[in-house]
Amino acid sequence: MTQPVLSVEGLTVQFPTRRGILTAVDDVSFAINPGEVLGVVGESGAGKSMTGSAIIGLIEPPGRIAAGEIKLHGERIDNVSSDRMRKIRGRKIGMIFQDPLTSLNPLYTIAEQLIETIRRHLPLSHADARKRAIALLDDVGIPDAARRIDDYPHQFSGGMRQRVVIALALCADPDLVIADEPTTALDVSVQAQIIDVMKRLCADRGAAIMLITHDMGVIAETADRVAVMYAGRVAEIGPVEKVIRSAAHPYTQGLMGSIPTLSTDEDRLTQIPGAMPRLSAIPAGCAFNPRCPKVFDRCYHDRPDPLPHEDRRVACWLYDKAEAEA
Repeated sequence: MTQPVLSVEGLTVQFPTRRGILTAVDDVSFAINPGEVLGVVGESGAGKSMTGSAIIGLIEPPGRIAAGEIKLHGERIDNVSSDRMRKIRGRKIGMIFQDPLTSLNPLYTIAEQLIETIRRHLPLSHADARKRAIALLDDVGIPDAARRIDDYPHQFSGGMRQRVVIALALCADPDLVIADEPTTALDVSVQAQIIDVMKRLCADRGAAIMLITHDMGVIAETADRVAVMYAGRVAEIGPVEKVIRSAAHPYTQGLMGSIPTLSTDEDRLTQIPGAMPRLSAIPAGCAFNPRCPKVFDRCYHDRPDPLPHEDRRVACWLYDKAEAEA
């Protein structure tokens, strides 16, 4: 079997506070293979972005990785030095942030920023780095890249800036790209273009992509598999088409039912009552139990690990064979 580009096992991220330890990511496990897009979806506060930050070593103190392992091509990277992690970021892992203005320095031209990043990670001359930068901008769909490369970030539209950020993330041909809400601030037509760029780059370069978003439409268009997160844990993970068409976890069913479609005549969308629990008040047992329409006694006491169900894994006691037989 092909070795995964990224393997995450039992990842737990905690933040010590005066009121106790808050667990933002709780025992999360998944893997991403070469050329695969894994979508990570959930409400705000589910732990999606925190998982991405942990992978690239950007957890702000006093936050820390309390347990688990993160491996890149089989090499553990969660316990390496900060100097080693800086070399891995950019060279082996590229990052695309939600707001391109936080990734681009407004005081420097696009050329200066791309060339500096390329030369930091690859042994190229200034002239060769500039040629590579122009080729990258052309790849991500910047028209007249040879001229626009000398412009400043404020001279680009929001969609074009996001394309520049994608080019920046791909400067050193990374094996893994983590895209954190890359289309959130863009209008629908530009979203479609950015999705097309990411899918094409994944296919052409064989990179693995971890796509973090709250938009199931983006997941459906882009991802091969999807991990649905709730309160810091993976509620359901499996092939995107199967999860969307026949959601198994009650939370995923609620998410799917809350999306309007043109194929049904229903007057009202499905509503998930309540809200995501605060990190300081996560209930015992299954964290979804206060909002779950299928809750039963065991859900209040025991927290389920992801259980095998058909071609996916679901963290729900409804799919525990021993429970069903009892």
